[in-house]
Amino acid sequence: MARRQVGCDVRRRFTTGRPGRRVALSLNATALTLLTTLAPMSPAPMSPAPTSTAPTSRVPSPVVPDARGGGASLAAVDATSVAARAVVLASSVAGASGPARNPSPIGPYGTSSESVTVARRWAVGVRRCTFIDTTRSVVDFATNPVSLLSNHRTLVTEIRYPIAASAHSPLESPDAVALTRRGGYPLIVFAHGYDVTPDTYAALLDRWTSAGYVVVAPFFPDEQASAVLAQHGADTEGDLANEPADLTFVTREILRAARGAGAGCGVLRGLVDPLQIALAGQSDGANAVATLAYDEGSDPQGVPYRRLGDGLDIRALLVLSGQEEPGRSYATGAHHVPLLVVQSRQDQCNSPRSAITLYRDVHQSDKWFLELRNAHHLPPYDGVDRSAFAVVARTTLLFLAGSVAPAGATVDLETSARPEPTIGRIYHGAPGPSLSGLPAFAGVCGLD
Repeated sequence: MARRQVGCDVRRRFTTGRPGRRVALSLNATALTLLTTLAPMSPAPMSPAPTSTAPTSRVPSPVVPDARGGGASLAAVDATSVAARAVVLASSVAGASGPARNPSPIGPYGTSSESVTVARRWAVGVRRCTFIDTTRSVVDFATNPVSLLSNHRTLVTEIRYPIAASAHSPLESPDAVALTRRGGYPLIVFAHGYDVTPDTYAALLDRWTSAGYVVVAPFFPDEQASAVLAQHGADTEGDLANEPADLTFVTREILRAARGAGAGCGVLRGLVDPLQIALAGQSDGANAVATLAYDEGSDPQGVPYRRLGDGLDIRALLVLSGQEEPGRSYATGAHHVPLLVVQSRQDQCNSPRSAITLYRDVHQSDKWFLELRNAHHLPPYDGVDRSAFAVVARTTLLFLAGSVAPAGATVDLETSARPEPTIGRIYHGAPGPSLSGLPAFAGVCGLD
């Protein structure tokens, strides 16, 4: 029996006529009206922080498998005004107005049972902190027409950070003491896909962390697995339009906590280098990253996507099985941030043609495309496809070392990350992989 594909757009199972992906960023008129009228750009009064500021720990329980992934971009509203209008918590959201929707319980820390049997510099500490943006809202897609679910956006965020490793220590340890270093570690902000959680990608996020990065991943209010379940399987992907701002909001709150200016999340104090930031995402999360960097339009609040990241020192973008949103205009960003696109020719959930089109629409020399030959949509990132995962992990780390790492090392990605020809191929610069000879695309997820 075919394994249910996690991280895919399950809606495609029910589409008729021409297969393909809906325009996830095109909210219907009612949803757009709610988001724009209930989340004004004028400052809102800051809510009082609760007395408890202890970060929440992850509670082991079975992972809830489901659907797919998304994307982001580079732009930002004024950081000071955002901070003044946001409530940062490091515990549950008790006391906050509106219904709180916490991520579904997750299983043991991904690869936590794995002992440190291979050479690595760090093991991985894991902690959750919660950040609340009081300037934007969340809609309930289960109602017809859609209705307001919450007048703020609660972003529970999973934080992975380097800790001391011993010969037989578990790879992941909850609430462990961080291993600080002068200047802090580079930061990777990761966007998960549709109907999954950051823990779906634990194998890859842990690999990055153990190489010396702080990796943070918010649970998106309408696209995480528990939110989709709570809305009775309604199509909630329209909220993808808000995720670029979620990513930049969380990034700023992480940097505030690292400076000791936040109301909680003390584990981050002194842990992050604010001048070394990468944005990464898979599937819908990758779309959110691409939207943030290259979309010439605006988010539901009327803020240009490419302004959301203003003031953030973003050094690298990783678009993992992502694409341009149909019907939208994309163009090269002003800062020419190094770009790595990863896509499999056999992916039936995210169109390889659309991923190549995104790559070609970014007119800059410092871009790379890792084309996987036979992998499917999620297995190269969750570790199920061990061969493809090994190539993705190695290539992404080399790319990060050459674009984000403080040393500014020069890395010949084509030579250093060259995979076995049967697994994949690296392209540098234009035009990337050929559009000819691509397999027929069904636009259906969950068939792997």
